[in-house]
Amino acid sequence: MKAVFLDYESLDKQDLDFSQLSAAFDDLILYPSTTAEQVLARIQDVGVVISNKVIVNAEAMEQCKNLKLILISATGTNNIDLDFARSKGIVVCNCQGYGTSAVAQHTLTLMLALATSLLKYEYAVKQGEWNKSPIFCLLDFPIVELSGKSLGIIGYGELGQAVAKLAEAFGMKILVASLPNRPTHKDRTPFVELLTQVDFLSLHCPLTDETRDLIDAQAFDKMKKSAFLINCARGGIVNEQALADALRQGKIVGAATDVLSIEPPTQGNVLLAQDLPNLIITPHSAWGSVDARQRIVNQMLENVEAFKQGKAIRQVNG
Repeated sequence: MKAVFLDYESLDKQDLDFSQLSAAFDDLILYPSTTAEQVLARIQDVGVVISNKVIVNAEAMEQCKNLKLILISATGTNNIDLDFARSKGIVVCNCQGYGTSAVAQHTLTLMLALATSLLKYEYAVKQGEWNKSPIFCLLDFPIVELSGKSLGIIGYGELGQAVAKLAEAFGMKILVASLPNRPTHKDRTPFVELLTQVDFLSLHCPLTDETRDLIDAQAFDKMKKSAFLINCARGGIVNEQALADALRQGKIVGAATDVLSIEPPTQGNVLLAQDLPNLIITPHSAWGSVDARQRIVNQMLENVEAFKQGKAIRQVNG
């Protein structure tokens, strides 16, 4: 089989082992990136397409007579027309669970950075503030211990549970939210009630019509003024203007996000304003450990081998 990877640069930074995946095909062409105008020419004659975020729509698939398998080098499937692929007998497989450890680790990293005012202290030292201190240390910014604090988790799947396990090791009390319009669970706390109780709120739910703008101005009004928000899920779950307002108005004490509503933020974003206090933004990098990205490569190999044996795994359009 001949295969193409349309945007391998979104996965590989010359630090991954592609040897076994390459060996699974007669020929594997790696394109750093692919524009919408280039898609058809690059996939027209191949049997396998690999894509992370490049859109492969019905119009393109219609003209690909040899296409049998699409491998998504991610979990999200919105870049592939799954229904059309199914109608043409094209199997689509994704990757799953590869970034759990990395994202959970990143979530705790952001929590710790906020709790310890880490970036503020690091900046102060570089500015020579410690040199001027009349005492042996510098204690200009608040430091909060995680031990004994409550962590509210919205989205208690594999990732939410991994975060809870790490947080428990720090002595935190875990509260799991029961989302609005969802069945209640005896071990979960109603969403509105949870907002009023937690010291840290961490998001790990998917972005759906129900969760879009879930954390809005009303939500911030209910939270403790001493609370922190961490979002390593999806940007649209938090209303970004409401977050900016909440930080400026002191409705919460700080926030950290690994995601924005539009990525990359080529047209800017309200959260990129220089005057926002106590906000940490990382560039959707939580998932991107070398280990996690190599797991994606390994899972794609597993998907290919299973497909060859007529036993597709991780198929998302079955």
